[in-house]
Amino acid sequence: MQIVKRSGAFERYDGSKIVSAMEKSFAATSASVSPADLERMLGLVERRMEETSATTVEQIQDLVEETLMSEGHFAQAKAYILYRSRRSALRRDREEIVRLTGAPELDSVLALVQRDFADELYGVSAWLARFHGFVKPDMDVDQRLDALIRAAVELTTQEAPLWSNIAARVLAFSFHGKTARAMAQRGVGSFYDKVRMLTDLGLYGSYILENYTRDEIDRAAGLIDDARDGLFDYAGLDLMLRRYVIRTHEGEAVETPQEMFLGVALHLAMREDRAVRMEWVERFYDMLSELKVTMATPTLSNARKPHHQLSSCFIDTVPDSLEGIYRSVDNFAQVSKFGGGMGMYLGKVRATGGSIRGFKGAAGGVIRWIRVINDTAVAVDQLGMRSGAVALYLDAWHRDLPEFLQIRTNNGDERMKAHDVFPAVCYPDLFWKLAKQDMSQEWHLMDPHEILVVKGYALEDYFGEEWERRYLDCVADPRISKRTMTVRDVVRLIIKSAVETGAPFAFMRDTVNRANPNPHAGVIYCSNLCTEIAQNTSAMETVSREVVTEEGDTVVVTTVRPGDFVVCNLASLSLGRIAVEDDAELREVTRSAVRALDNVIDLNFYALPYARVTNHRYRSVGLGVSGYHHMLAKRKIRWESEEHLQFSDEVFERINRFAIEASSDLAAERGSYDRFEGSDWQTGAYFDKRGYAGGAWEEVRAKVARQGMRNAYLLSVAPTSSTSILAGTSAGLDPIMRRFFLEEKKGMMLPRIAPELSMETYWYYKPAHLIDQMWSIRAAGVRQRHIDQAQSMNLYITNEFTMRQVFDLYASAWEAGVKTVYYVRSKSLEVGECESCSA
Repeated sequence: MQIVKRSGAFERYDGSKIVSAMEKSFAATSASVSPADLERMLGLVERRMEETSATTVEQIQDLVEETLMSEGHFAQAKAYILYRSRRSALRRDREEIVRLTGAPELDSVLALVQRDFADELYGVSAWLARFHGFVKPDMDVDQRLDALIRAAVELTTQEAPLWSNIAARVLAFSFHGKTARAMAQRGVGSFYDKVRMLTDLGLYGSYILENYTRDEIDRAAGLIDDARDGLFDYAGLDLMLRRYVIRTHEGEAVETPQEMFLGVALHLAMREDRAVRMEWVERFYDMLSELKVTMATPTLSNARKPHHQLSSCFIDTVPDSLEGIYRSVDNFAQVSKFGGGMGMYLGKVRATGGSIRGFKGAAGGVIRWIRVINDTAVAVDQLGMRSGAVALYLDAWHRDLPEFLQIRTNNGDERMKAHDVFPAVCYPDLFWKLAKQDMSQEWHLMDPHEILVVKGYALEDYFGEEWERRYLDCVADPRISKRTMTVRDVVRLIIKSAVETGAPFAFMRDTVNRANPNPHAGVIYCSNLCTEIAQNTSAMETVSREVVTEEGDTVVVTTVRPGDFVVCNLASLSLGRIAVEDDAELREVTRSAVRALDNVIDLNFYALPYARVTNHRYRSVGLGVSGYHHMLAKRKIRWESEEHLQFSDEVFERINRFAIEASSDLAAERGSYDRFEGSDWQTGAYFDKRGYAGGAWEEVRAKVARQGMRNAYLLSVAPTSSTSILAGTSAGLDPIMRRFFLEEKKGMMLPRIAPELSMETYWYYKPAHLIDQMWSIRAAGVRQRHIDQAQSMNLYITNEFTMRQVFDLYASAWEAGVKTVYYVRSKSLEVGECESCSA
């Protein structure tokens, strides 16, 4: 039987809808009714339908009213009548919105909005009233849709946050309409045609068409599910459309969000075995489009494109030579050109007043070179989008430390400032031990070059007890000059800079190196721009330079030993969107993400050959998380609670176990990384250091010993500033800044809302500056055991914090085994975020 809808369209009769309507009328009057009674009344309605030949929705609803009254359910009949009246009013409002926009196809979107957002807070009448205030007679259809979106955005409040999702629905409808019209004008009728067009325009890399057949691309197109656009809120979809989908050189959008996810998936699966390749395309597409995994910004932006630089983080060890320093500056410029963030270790560069070729006092020290790096960051501005981003690391015992700690502060000689770089300090355990014991004790700053000349070794090449023994040996050696300060004076400089500028970042070098899974292959001198990478690094070295003549052309060939120039590829599990208690789901998502990251290593465009060498030598990846606070709030777990620490411990241990399993299985399939032999993975020391025991861990230990490991480093947690907005979740590991606030953008106030904010989650979203930071530090310490690299952890302070309280936070982080501390975010301080590391 076909029912005639109000629009005149036909729909197959479904009696369950009548049952549902009657059931709601009983619920509205707080009366109970048995399923048997509902079925009996349905039979009465259907009998009357046959008798009256009722075929329209209105006629059938009249019969429902009649049946309820004939059965004596007068209160329920009244409730049903009121329900019909409200529905009629909503329908009229909906029809008025469609009329005012001039977009008939919008009606189906509005119908879904009414279905999915049934709460009275999201009534269409309020939307229509606000829309009336924005719409103007001379507007075209696109402008009217923009006005409708703006109306929904401005209705978004802390009490009614889902207006943001409603605005996103209309934004998606509007965007799809524009894109469809643009494609029709270009004669593009299928996804394959679009890939061909984008390739011809130089916007897609030719490698997609070279590696996939038309049949495979058509099959992939069948995976596209535009309904998944409904997962976005307004801020996420707006960011996606502005910055991630492909646009022509004239700025015209030519790719939808789901096509973007599919294009990234096609690239990530490109070198999979042809027999299973389409299965991996589907898995990668699903994890991305369901917003369960976000790849780093460079991967989302550049995968599928001609210049497919997919990596986020680079780390260079700056050698103590003129040639080496300038090579490192050039490396930074090349990385910055392609949108990467950089960490640079300056601990080997000789201090101010050091000797050059035996001439004492000739060296200018690190500050002069920092000015060069700062100017490079400004000059190489990533296609005009933003300045280059670099963190500069210096050891706490380096003689230029005091000046280094003042490069961003507001006092002192402006000629010694560098406001566009981020300082970071590498701390040995001894510094914190002395600070905890008695801050009046002496701390000795020395020149690494002088130590190398006098002692024959580089002090920075050691860590732990061996470093401490050699440091004290240098202190006792009268041949080595010292710049002596009290520990208190050093701490004051650190805290002053941190409170005033948010930096220096902290790198606990002994903690990091003790936990290094690859101590046999080198030393970890520093971290990256966002402090989450911890991998072996070493300086490059020029081996030879020779003049070569071939076919009448004379060239100079320079041979360079590449060292360990770290590059890391990032992705994040969106914990707020994953059922983390479900081993099957968490394992599957983790395995897919690890595989995708391993593929990135082979698919990546490397701006520098040194990066390629190191990346293939170690095959390091950085799987992190976003949505940490989102995950806790959904489960009604308070941040400041033991339950938080226990839950986090369990979740991260399982993520780590699943990631190790995935990497080991990849090793069985594709081979282990080059330096696996002798590593803590191979010897089992990795598991011993972390106290991993029990049946599940013994199986993993045996598997790794048997199969090897594909990746030398696995887990690192980046800030995820941009990609967490895409996923509609909280950033990285941080607590939310505020539950709700408005940000002015594009001439209107853009709402920023804690994910899934409701009366149930409200009190579990305690803002960052109101949280006792010791709970955040304890949580970071609990997580750190399961993270083989590091985590971008911020400290949040208010103006009431004393210098001692800030110091206690740093010292507590060291005691808890936290490897790095990112920003100190004062409530009155606005600091930038690393978008290249937005994993």
